[in-house]
Amino acid sequence: MAYQILLELGFSHCAAMGAALLMLIENALITQSRLMLLESVLIFFNLLAVLSYLKFSNSQKHRPFSLSWWFWLMLTGVACSCAVGVKYMGIFTYLLVLAVASVHAWHLIGDQTLSNVCVLCHLLARAAALLVIPTLMYLLFFYVHLILVYRSGPHDQIMSSAFQASLEGGLARITQGQPLEVAYGSQVTLKNVFGKPVPCWLHSHQSTYPMIYENGRGSSHQQQVTCYPFKDVNNWWIVKDPGRHQLVVNNPPRPVRHGDVVQLVHGMTTRFLNTHDVAAPLSPHSQEVSCYVDYNISMPSQNLWRLDIVNRESDTEVWKTILSEVRLVHVNTSAVLKLSGAHLPDWGFQQLEVVGEKLSRGYHESMVWNVEEHRYGKSQEQKERELELHSPAQMDVSRNLSFMARFLELQPLRLSKDDVRLATRLQPLAFLQWRMLTAKSDDSEHKYSSSPLDWVTLDTSIAYWLHPRTSAQIHLLGNIVIWASASLAMVVYVLLFFWYLLRRRRSICDIPEETKCCRCIPTLLEASSGKCKDQAGIAVTPGYSWLRWVLAGALCAGGWAVNYLPFFMMEKTLFLYHYLPALTFQILLLPVVLQHVSDHLCRSQLLRSLFSALVVAWYSCACHVFNTLRPLTYGDKSLSPSELKALRWKDSWDILIRKH
Repeated sequence: MAYQILLELGFSHCAAMGAALLMLIENALITQSRLMLLESVLIFFNLLAVLSYLKFSNSQKHRPFSLSWWFWLMLTGVACSCAVGVKYMGIFTYLLVLAVASVHAWHLIGDQTLSNVCVLCHLLARAAALLVIPTLMYLLFFYVHLILVYRSGPHDQIMSSAFQASLEGGLARITQGQPLEVAYGSQVTLKNVFGKPVPCWLHSHQSTYPMIYENGRGSSHQQQVTCYPFKDVNNWWIVKDPGRHQLVVNNPPRPVRHGDVVQLVHGMTTRFLNTHDVAAPLSPHSQEVSCYVDYNISMPSQNLWRLDIVNRESDTEVWKTILSEVRLVHVNTSAVLKLSGAHLPDWGFQQLEVVGEKLSRGYHESMVWNVEEHRYGKSQEQKERELELHSPAQMDVSRNLSFMARFLELQPLRLSKDDVRLATRLQPLAFLQWRMLTAKSDDSEHKYSSSPLDWVTLDTSIAYWLHPRTSAQIHLLGNIVIWASASLAMVVYVLLFFWYLLRRRRSICDIPEETKCCRCIPTLLEASSGKCKDQAGIAVTPGYSWLRWVLAGALCAGGWAVNYLPFFMMEKTLFLYHYLPALTFQILLLPVVLQHVSDHLCRSQLLRSLFSALVVAWYSCACHVFNTLRPLTYGDKSLSPSELKALRWKDSWDILIRKH
């Protein structure tokens, strides 16, 4: 495809062959593709999208609305959707293609040789192929996925309770037929919606907070309340009406609604959930959450919680099992029940800390909870109630999640309510995709993580595999000659482009017209009106050469920029392989710059011959580096410690050397 792309851009077969050969001897690309990692598939669809669009644009000039014209246009949209479907970073190349297509469409609108109807048909065809088809294709990927993968699996807990309940087996087997509406007297388990660092449930046990913490601060010495990442009988709570003594559901049940004040009684210890003006053990700026006072003991209410249904549709919304996302606001202190995410010490059994957070400090999903398991309490006696808590609930009420709800949850980052509100005011798709791409990983540090600045200079590597007995190993290492040359070509192109642009403003065209180049596609950057003068002072008309030069830069240099620069704004853990899609566009630019230097800057045949000899020598060096790093690329040869040390060209390269 690299060969075809340069041909479609109007460059020589020699330049196109050079681009293809450079791709073939780039060690990092070979490693990534041999291990069948996603970047190689992403690069394939990125290049296919660019190639398809170039072929479509070239057929636009001679055969608009022909069968081949439609084929390449539709294939462009399909390739873009596949690129985004492989990895969300594919959206960068998709946006690049959309930008180029938008500029072409803008010039198409100004073409006076086309009728209004013809222009409208062109625009509708492009909108359908480049916007509608990629969206439908992307949705189709997930639709097929959800049809084929409908059973519960070992990693379901990372999804919401509603998503888990929609799968066959697992949580669905436990929650199938649960009562939909939470009523006073209901027995519930409360799962934190945020689910980080791990999914967990509101939990309590008979152990109390230590009198004095290790840092010298004191506690209430009351019963601990934590968030526990496993199913447990101590996760059960009873929703109690503050004005009534009983812990059973009336007949008919009296549902709990948004804004109602409730008490939460721990099912196994019958202690009230409470927060008070005592510093939390690990989050001293927040309040401690505890359980205290048997519900049979009469005293002034200090354990009232107001129910705030976050995803309500009205102010009289009923609290629903699984579906409702709620905040519990402490009436006396206005603190919100929140998962801090910190792991308690041994006295807290390494469970997660739960705190009371003041409302004024903002909204976060760690403050939101949903009922996962639910049953109507029937027994008032504690021993009978304990037996009831140990037994599963079975009532016949089904609950299904729509495809779009499951689709949105499968995206890497679920938007909070404030995010959704912001997205509706901005561009929703772009906003959603950017939040997905920049989501911070749980593990912010990794042995082989790196920064974008390390990629350009190849100051990092990744050890993928080590033979259990020999020193054979596979590393993600690039061909340093190609990486350095590609970066240099990028700098040279940018400098030459702005130099030529400035001189064209003075009506001096350094790049003469080449009418024989008829493969070039319509303009990205219209030349200034009127005549230009070449370096001999002869008036010439801006021709295809300049347009070819601009378009090659827009696709190759632009492809590098959109696939590289966004990583500087990402908080996620980054690795060297994230640079490979950008690198492929840089490699495409390298033969473009070499041909330009040969054709336009080497003025004599002698200079061209010398330059050609230098290019051959340079390519021989690239082949030599490829062959030298070959054992680390293919892992098919065991090297001695001295040979491995000789391959460690940079101290930052983590080449593994056995000591025995």
